[in-house]
Amino acid sequence: MALAALPSGKLLAKPNSNFGGVQIGIIISPVALRDLPLRADELLKYVVELGINAVELQDVRVESYAGAPVTVRTPGRSEPEQVRRKQAQRLTDWRMSVSSMDKYKALREMYSEAGVKIYAFRLAILTTDTSDAEFDYFFNTARALGADQITTELPRDTEFTARIGAIAAQHKMMVGYHNHTQVNFNSWDTALAQSKYNGINFDVGHYAAAVSQSPIPFIEKHHDRITCLHLKDRKFGINGGQNVPWGQGDTPLQEILLTMKREKYKFPAGIELEYKIPEGSTSMAEIRKCLRFCKDALSGRG
Repeated sequence: MALAALPSGKLLAKPNSNFGGVQIGIIISPVALRDLPLRADELLKYVVELGINAVELQDVRVESYAGAPVTVRTPGRSEPEQVRRKQAQRLTDWRMSVSSMDKYKALREMYSEAGVKIYAFRLAILTTDTSDAEFDYFFNTARALGADQITTELPRDTEFTARIGAIAAQHKMMVGYHNHTQVNFNSWDTALAQSKYNGINFDVGHYAAAVSQSPIPFIEKHHDRITCLHLKDRKFGINGGQNVPWGQGDTPLQEILLTMKREKYKFPAGIELEYKIPEGSTSMAEIRKCLRFCKDALSGRG
């Protein structure tokens, strides 16, 4: 059995979450799952312990490891606008001071030695004020991490998606635009037409809640522009739209995974744990349940 060398020196079995040709990954929210470490280097051992070999890493995890002045918001609390602007400017100034990608290359090597691929670099917040120089920093960071895509929220401003798509073309790297419940079947059409480097970071649970229909027709139509999925189970909006433990909602997760397997889609499908963790359980225990759901579905045991 191959072993993974962690930064602590501890050896664990090399993770493998590719089931039936479908790459299952994970995105771990630093806001919702606060019982897991923030920094990417400290998070790694938990990913390996879960047996997951592919991750979408958020900017706050990567940059806190690199020494950035990051701030993680507290659920239910909103900072005054002036405070948020000051925090954002401090972070931008820090990014513009970074003269070397060596720290990020070292993180990539750390993950690689442990058997984990960083497939996406996630930007939590983008605004139209983001400079071209800061965008260059983002793409250079993603490449240093070994990612083949950046993921971020789908902007409402179509001029902004045109600008992002043009910068992405310069860097020859895809940008996957993520959805919450503000979307319908055609919400990405303009961005996709603007640049071949504009893509879709498709959240199947949010989409199901938004349109009260299966996400599968959307996946089948746009599979060549989907950079990665976010997996979660939600009720259809007409049924309340709640986030629920997997298998209890209206999102056809098993059918989505089987469609990926049958059609040999190569984009990763990342677990995103957003339902309320039951009393007495933990984030790790619930993520394991989600991973088991994926494995069983793809092996025909779902």
